[in-house]
Amino acid sequence: MAISVIRVPLFYHPQLPVARNVSGGLRKVKYRSKRFTLLAQYSQTQDLFSSRLQNSIENLPKLVEDIVQTSINTGPRGVLRLAQGIQAFVGVGGEWLADVSKSTSSSSTGLPTQLQLGLLSPLYLRRLFERMGATYIKLGQFIASAPTLFPQEYVSEFQNCFDRAPAVPFEEIKTILLEDLGKPIESVYEYVDPTPLASASIAQVHGARLRGSQEDVVIKVLKPGIEDVLVADLNFVYVVARILEFLNPELSRTSLVGIVKDIRESMLEEVDFKKEAANIEHFRRYLEIVGLERQATAPKVYHHCSTRRVLTMERLYGVPLTDLDSIRSFVSDPETSLITALNVWFGSLLGCETFHADVHAGNLWVLRDGRIGFLDFGIVGRISPKTWAAMDVFLASIATEEYEPMASSLIAMGATDKDVDVKAFARDLEKIFSSIQELDTEIVVATARGTTTNATAVSANVIVDERQMNALFLDVIRVSESYGLRFPREFALLIKQLLYFDRYTRLLAPEMNMLQDQRISIVSNRRSNYRDSFR
Repeated sequence: MAISVIRVPLFYHPQLPVARNVSGGLRKVKYRSKRFTLLAQYSQTQDLFSSRLQNSIENLPKLVEDIVQTSINTGPRGVLRLAQGIQAFVGVGGEWLADVSKSTSSSSTGLPTQLQLGLLSPLYLRRLFERMGATYIKLGQFIASAPTLFPQEYVSEFQNCFDRAPAVPFEEIKTILLEDLGKPIESVYEYVDPTPLASASIAQVHGARLRGSQEDVVIKVLKPGIEDVLVADLNFVYVVARILEFLNPELSRTSLVGIVKDIRESMLEEVDFKKEAANIEHFRRYLEIVGLERQATAPKVYHHCSTRRVLTMERLYGVPLTDLDSIRSFVSDPETSLITALNVWFGSLLGCETFHADVHAGNLWVLRDGRIGFLDFGIVGRISPKTWAAMDVFLASIATEEYEPMASSLIAMGATDKDVDVKAFARDLEKIFSSIQELDTEIVVATARGTTTNATAVSANVIVDERQMNALFLDVIRVSESYGLRFPREFALLIKQLLYFDRYTRLLAPEMNMLQDQRISIVSNRRSNYRDSFR
């Protein structure tokens, strides 16, 4: 038979010789098992392919339904964003080609890896995101704050993804105020400053005064059209993720679509000022319950002139926690102010539905009356019971420098299907945390002598090196991932806030250990049913 070369008797064993009659004589022939292994592998591959094809066929209607529904939700605005995307792509592509040309003419060793990756490299992708505007700037900031989800090179590069934008003309801001308030602006505010106090990619802030009560307020206004842009962009990102998972089912193991959904939910929350107002109210309620209203505050929300696109808040007057000289004009002991800030924030981890997850110096002030002011609740975190229980042990372990409990807490916090060597993991963590004290802290001190007196004013500030802070955290993530661990985003948010407070401690109380000082109550020491008060 023509196919006799691949026939195998039912009793065949690959290691046994088989006799065949060739040209009238007997000859021993040993079939190699490799041939049959290949046949088996081919059969398995066919089965796997058939299975995947069957799954793809079954999932295709759902994919099409998702794409159609998302396209309907996006509407005509998607076409406009597509045109703007092409323009941004061409612009950054031109920059890349120019850099390739320069590199080629100046070096004979070949293109650097950054240029070889093209627009997918961290540098050019970050530039593309900045050109694409609000959604992608926010997405870049999400990448920068989520080293548990993205490669280190991208996390580091997207630290440079700045949220800055030119101010929208005041006439457009007035139009939004009129539409959302449903009444003449003059009937609500006695005065609105046409010059914004701040302008970012999604909103800008104006100072104002309420009619009647004469209270000073700030008005945070969503920029016109920004919600449409966000919806169009996020829907596009979602569709791309769905298609990628459909084409490569292995990606579903990375929860790509789940990550995109989390990003979409998080970003859309930031443009819903009703949710930010609720976050502020939760924090103020927490301060009231634990009796800390005289030590700290958050802006009061004026609900009668707040909507999804307009947030009117009490105007707080103070200085950032890093402005040492100005702080001393408000309080006699800056170290006490820092301790208050730490106690309030640590308590909120357990006492609030959400915790403030962006305590950089611009959002943490010492007010004129000596209280600590927490500002901007657009970015908040939520801690699951599992994450908090592990985080509790983690913080205690840092304070006592016990690295095996620290390793165990990280293992409990991270998702893994591997058996982790706790002792080896602890040794690696010890190496990382011993480097905290070696981090550079740059304190800038400026002095000025008065022109009419001999008094000398001294002003000090601390430069928070975001790159160093994130490098330290990335080391923890890198080592943890080498042991197969994957952490929830809340862990990244918590650690970043702790690193901010570490910097403030170096400026305001350099001799203090914030996790060991008896004046600071870590939440594990003040367990209570605070959250029940919000239910």
